[in-house]
Amino acid sequence: MSRLPDFEGLALFAKVAEERSFAAAARALGLSVATVSRGVSRLEERLGARLFNRTSRRLSLTAFGRTLAEDASRLYRDAEEMENAARELSAQPRGLIRLAVPMSFGLRWVAPILPEFFRAYPEVSVDLHLSDATVDLVGQGFDAALRIAVVLEPSLVARRLCPVSRFIVAAPRYLERHGRPKHPRDLIGRDCLGYAYRARSDVWRFVQETGAEESITPSGRLRVTNADALVPTVLAGLAIAELPEFIASEYFRDGRMEVLLTDWPLPTGGLYFVTPAARVRPAKVEALAAFLTSHLSKPTWRWPS
Repeated sequence: MSRLPDFEGLALFAKVAEERSFAAAARALGLSVATVSRGVSRLEERLGARLFNRTSRRLSLTAFGRTLAEDASRLYRDAEEMENAARELSAQPRGLIRLAVPMSFGLRWVAPILPEFFRAYPEVSVDLHLSDATVDLVGQGFDAALRIAVVLEPSLVARRLCPVSRFIVAAPRYLERHGRPKHPRDLIGRDCLGYAYRARSDVWRFVQETGAEESITPSGRLRVTNADALVPTVLAGLAIAELPEFIASEYFRDGRMEVLLTDWPLPTGGLYFVTPAARVRPAKVEALAAFLTSHLSKPTWRWPS
């Protein structure tokens, strides 16, 4: 015998006891009389005692059935209330969303628009986890995440919000001192700063329109877990770095950084709203997905705009 309680049998029993009729209980539940009867019989067999005295004209609870009926009815009502509350929760955006976002992107482009989201959805709260480390959505209990990537895990349900380019950059004063590299191999031996949370390994992969490819492993005096930490050293004219456009574009506009190797671009990635594949998206998550899509699909940081 299964150790799992026979919740269905208890619910059927509670409804028959309430209606005092198998036929009336079946109509109320939208089931056949045979299904209700089998469920009650199964419960009686499991419990080892009869719950009803049945005759052709009359149905009544046994003494054992009377001792169980009140608890079974309460269990039925509690389950009904729980299901109704859950259905309402899934239909109306409310409750807590645990959202994981890369730190630099989250501080620049997500945190500033959250007040508008809260005004639109006053019953939704957000636990914003800012980290460049890739989180395990299921294992760490996140409802959703923003991911910036060229390739995503196939286990995720993803909505692409916009493309995200990455650039090899340097300050004008660096180029005045060391010259402008014309080919990826010209980076070998130069001070090229590294990023610890690259998806596969800290390698710069370049692809020309012709299909030619080059890979360079950056080697420099600084390696970081957050791309913003690269900016001061680059602006000081001491090194070359790879930066995403949502960080670099402001420095391109004011001339404090320049794009290198324009004939050898890095693969373009994307900004994605992702959720676990096995989880149905409740209304609160759908509301956040729609909000972020509308606000981040045509960003001002695209370069060139």
